[in-house]
Amino acid sequence: MSERVALGLFSGGLDSILACRTVADQGVRVVALKFVTPFFDHDLLAQQREYGDAMRRKYGLEVEVVDISAGYLRLLDNPAHGFGKHFNPCIDCKILMLTKARELMSAHGAAFLLTGEVLGQRPMSQRRDTLRVIERDSGCAGLLLRPLCAKLMPPTRAELDGLVDRERLHGFSGRGRKEQKQLAARLGIADYPTPAGGCMLTDPNLAARIKHFYQGLFSFGEERAVDDIRLLTVGRQFKLDDDTWLILGRSERENDRLLTMRGPDDWLLRMATRPGPLGLLRHARSKLAGTDREEEILRRAAGLVVRYGRKEEGIVSPAEVRIDQGDASVQARFAPLADAEFAAWRI
Repeated sequence: MSERVALGLFSGGLDSILACRTVADQGVRVVALKFVTPFFDHDLLAQQREYGDAMRRKYGLEVEVVDISAGYLRLLDNPAHGFGKHFNPCIDCKILMLTKARELMSAHGAAFLLTGEVLGQRPMSQRRDTLRVIERDSGCAGLLLRPLCAKLMPPTRAELDGLVDRERLHGFSGRGRKEQKQLAARLGIADYPTPAGGCMLTDPNLAARIKHFYQGLFSFGEERAVDDIRLLTVGRQFKLDDDTWLILGRSERENDRLLTMRGPDDWLLRMATRPGPLGLLRHARSKLAGTDREEEILRRAAGLVVRYGRKEEGIVSPAEVRIDQGDASVQARFAPLADAEFAAWRI
């Protein structure tokens, strides 16, 4: 028999691990697709080999990282099936992933697709009627096997064609995880993530910030940039006027992250004489430099940097702030802003 190949949607959570292993243990080569966007697991793009090695070592799975950021950013403008409790388009998200997986089938010589979905586990995206909609709208009717709840669903093409043995699949349902944990123990899988909302679009605070951005928070135009979206997830955020966006790191780690995320159009602000936040003025060169607003906006931005800097003897006192403009650097003394002055600028 020629090699049997399947593509699996792989979140890295227990259900996707078990679904891929259930099929792989029947002698099928499973290529697990780890989709990433600015809203979940985007950092894996910089460590694909290390991540793949870790998944192979821990779970015996072949994992490929796939970036679907561009399509996802467009999707959020108007998801056909709407949003969940926050800004999470869970049904359209799954449709997008399955559509992309289906498009990749020929390149991998795959005969079918699989997911770790469990009937009734999630109220929005894993109802029986919703599962059928997802299959239909992704063009995956007949192609999609759900190994963890397959015995509760009509047989798929892979089962009917003998590519997998239906009797070795499962009939899990509901939100409980007892059966999954028992299966993991039988497969020798002990080190797996605990259930968590890995997508920041389900986080009420971050989701509100991202939704605000999509509704025209800044006058940057309609183009959604991946780097802009990623910046929304870091630090304290301020809108200093219509198109002036300031991000302040809340820790050394966030300061370092802002440094790595700086674009050629951005300015950096930092106190010269005592510890404090790094401030990133987004698109400052093109939006601010040489305008009659520049002096006032820098006063605001630098005043915020000083306000959130380390106190001296319990007092937030004026400080020297260095402004790195890329091709030049200036330094001046700024007073901290009063909380009442910037309360309306918070994002």
